[in-house]
Amino acid sequence: MRFSDLISLIIDNLSRRKGRVMLTAIGVVIGTAAVVTLVSLGAGLQASATSNLWGITDLASVQVSPGYPEYQPGMSFTEDDIKKITPSVIEQFKAMPGVKQVVIKDYLRGGANLSYDKMEGWGNFQALNITDLKEMGLEASQGTTIAEKGQMVLGSQYKNNFYDPNPKPGEEPRMIDDLFGKTIDVVFIKWDNEGNEAKRTVKFEVVGILKESRSEADWSMYMNYDELTRWNEWFAGKRIDYNKEGYQNVSVRAESPEVVVELADKITEMGFQAYTPQEAVEGINSFFAIMQIVFGGIGAIALLVAAIGIANTMTMAILERTREIGIMKAIGATNNNILAIFLGEAAGIGFLGGVGGVLLGWAMCAVVNALGSSLLASGSGGTQLNAVIPLWLPIFSIAFATVVGLISGLFPSLNAATMVPVDALKYE
Repeated sequence: MRFSDLISLIIDNLSRRKGRVMLTAIGVVIGTAAVVTLVSLGAGLQASATSNLWGITDLASVQVSPGYPEYQPGMSFTEDDIKKITPSVIEQFKAMPGVKQVVIKDYLRGGANLSYDKMEGWGNFQALNITDLKEMGLEASQGTTIAEKGQMVLGSQYKNNFYDPNPKPGEEPRMIDDLFGKTIDVVFIKWDNEGNEAKRTVKFEVVGILKESRSEADWSMYMNYDELTRWNEWFAGKRIDYNKEGYQNVSVRAESPEVVVELADKITEMGFQAYTPQEAVEGINSFFAIMQIVFGGIGAIALLVAAIGIANTMTMAILERTREIGIMKAIGATNNNILAIFLGEAAGIGFLGGVGGVLLGWAMCAVVNALGSSLLASGSGGTQLNAVIPLWLPIFSIAFATVVGLISGLFPSLNAATMVPVDALKYE
């Protein structure tokens, strides 16, 4: 029997019993739709949780801080016990396999007040030992990402750093519309051991505003690295010897996110504190992978019930078509031919149910997303209600439903294939 003849015969047989096939396939439709919807909801929750992680902008970096001795009750340690990030240590980081770049991050080590247009504010001043912030994946919404001497690049949330010190009663709080191209007065303040105050006022031109990155950069004000170092030395009253004091923080950037966790482990073994967002992402992915398996298992229970329905339908079909089986064998059909026909019919029911289940699952996901958008628009906290259908899921669901149908029809099909022609022809 040719394959095309087999397919044609299977389609004809299924068409003769449309009602029974449809009712049987509905069970597969419900099970497949449950699998698609639940797994898609799990994938959507995973995507939402990952995208909402704070500071998740650069998965190929390891944030490294000085290492401190593990705390024990009653213990005390000196500065010599701190594992410092010195220039020689940075060279060790650069020599590690998989490291692309090591970026030094420094912060202002003293007080500073901001003022602009009778508004006052504060700032998270920091600087990187690179010329362009684009190297750290930061982009500008206005201006540039390069800060020269006397210039600043501000994060996207800079407006929230300013407030009106003298608000008028009954008026809305003043907000700064735009600081791009403007000049900010920065007052640096320090105190000596006797409590004497010293101030210096410097004007900084805002040459760039960064795009929102949902990270520390949104609230930061970036200065030129050499200029920040000079101000830190002014606060300290001496030149800073990084060979003795070390750096506060460095970012070890890997060639790819795949090696980041391994790099973080090696740096931790060296005695430093190392953190990478990739660890959080991997933890979340593992959790949601288990969740998707559980969700898929719940949907598979419905498919198991549908499998029993397919087995019952095929058993009834074989009983009704016993004489037909005897006739086919009498005119030359082999056991394999009979087996292929009935297995094909069972698989066909599973395939039809799988296709219908995918379509129903897609519609249910659309409803879930519509509800999520509606809740988000009404401010009811529906940001996490989202379903994402992975590309592999529809194909897998249809294939799985077809296999379920195939397995369900295996035992009835074997019974049909092994019938004795004479007995089958005498069957009433």
